[in-house]
Amino acid sequence: MDIVNRNWHNLRQTPERNVIGDPYLMAEPLFPTQKSHQNLVAGCPVEKAAGIEGGSVDEVVGLQEEARMSPIPDRVQVGNSPLYKVERMLGAGGFGLVYIGRRVAGGSQGNGPNAFKVALKFEHRNSTGCRFGPPYEWQVYDHLKGCYGLPRVHYKGRQGDYFVMIMDILGPSLLDVFISIGQVMPPNMVACIAVEAISILEKLHQKGFVHGDVKPENLLLGKPRSSGEKKLFLIDFGLASMWRDSLSGQHVRLCQQPDNFRGTTRYASVHAHLGLTASRRDDLESLAYTLIFLIKGRLPWEGYQGNDKRFLVFMNKTVTSPETLCGGCPPPFAQFLEAVKKIQFVEQPTYSKLISLFGSLICSPCTLLKTIRIDAILKADHVSNRFTKNVEDCR
Repeated sequence: MDIVNRNWHNLRQTPERNVIGDPYLMAEPLFPTQKSHQNLVAGCPVEKAAGIEGGSVDEVVGLQEEARMSPIPDRVQVGNSPLYKVERMLGAGGFGLVYIGRRVAGGSQGNGPNAFKVALKFEHRNSTGCRFGPPYEWQVYDHLKGCYGLPRVHYKGRQGDYFVMIMDILGPSLLDVFISIGQVMPPNMVACIAVEAISILEKLHQKGFVHGDVKPENLLLGKPRSSGEKKLFLIDFGLASMWRDSLSGQHVRLCQQPDNFRGTTRYASVHAHLGLTASRRDDLESLAYTLIFLIKGRLPWEGYQGNDKRFLVFMNKTVTSPETLCGGCPPPFAQFLEAVKKIQFVEQPTYSKLISLFGSLICSPCTLLKTIRIDAILKADHVSNRFTKNVEDCR
């Protein structure tokens, strides 16, 4: 709390550079030197995509203007990939466009390098993250290849004015599910989300990375009517960074750049608001806000406008206790937020203890429980046999 009190004035002096939605205020990633974000929501119109993802309407319109000046190709073939016909657009964000790609010849149902349908992610060569080469997110995916809970990238390369990444098609985001339900999610469904999301973050952190932008829009279910439709996936690694030095293996140093905010205002950790170097605790705090949003339908710092928006959100987060924020939620949610707020910068979170907080909710009656698979926890060595049996009984 001391660092909060010392720096609140400096934070207030930092101007908001975007005022639509939950803006990204980009900073230089810790790894490597490029910066980019490609946060894309399937099926959103321009205004909705901008508001949800943190880009402005102007940014998304700018992307579409680029697409008109440098048209998206009708067909794509990069990196020894099959030839794909480019079909309808799935979504647009601050830096990228995503389309459905349909294989011209051959292919199979489901996902994988031979899939009949894939997701094609286009990023213009003049976009911020591509000034010095391929998008930064490509490098992150290369390092995280095979990591649990991440979509698979099958091919990537440049075609004309665009860098193209070919990957598995996924299903709706948790925000899409939230909207489709038309009401807040049942606590036991959110508990299942918590257990699986913590497991995904644990695997990601073991690889030396933090995500930097955990939120409902970046947690997706699998492809509908596929074997993985109930699985949870974490997407959008344009703001990912390394918490561990790749050469020495030591934790990165704590630095502060108050004018370089990274993330989405609504879900960012208090430390992110202060411009502090991201570490594992920050992903977990953002997850806590995500869970509370899903179970309550809103967060108390929503609705602020103007240049002071980010500062007001920051102050609200610092003065609102976990008990107050989680009022009306089952106790495990406040306990989870309180636990992650106590984690120190270099401290390794005890993921098993965090997961165990939700054990009492996993088997509560819920018709929507089976929407989320929690496979990772069933394979974990650090989970008690009783907890595992309870999960199995509820599947």
